[in-house]
Amino acid sequence: MKANIVFEMAKDGGCSCFMQEDVPDFGLFGYGNSPQEAKADMLQAYEEIKEVLREEGKVPTELDFVYHYDMKSFFEYFDFLNISKVAEKAGINPSLMRKYTSGVANAGEGQYLKLQKAIHSIAKELAATNF
Repeated sequence: MKANIVFEMAKDGGCSCFMQEDVPDFGLFGYGNSPQEAKADMLQAYEEIKEVLREEGKVPTELDFVYHYDMKSFFEYFDFLNISKVAEKAGINPSLMRKYTSGVANAGEGQYLKLQKAIHSIAKELAATNF
């Protein structure tokens, strides 16, 4: 089953993630000081839930995770990416992108689509790279 996981950064700098779908017997949430910690917390909870369900004689639902980030949590999770260079590739003003990632400004759907297209293009280039 596909499970859409949404990441959200809190104003205090913490992060949470949650599963959008309703699954019989459980829901998934994760919390941490970073997107990495929130994801690890959620995945640990998922493994613990599966173990409990097996002990109860139930077959746990196997999930295929799809992750959804806001710009701030995306660039914190993938902190090795250069925000300004990704912005240029996406056709977004680098200064504006930094405002999005710092939480000073909010991006619209069009900006998210530009970013997604650029990230997918980068991923294809990386996947085709050999050493």
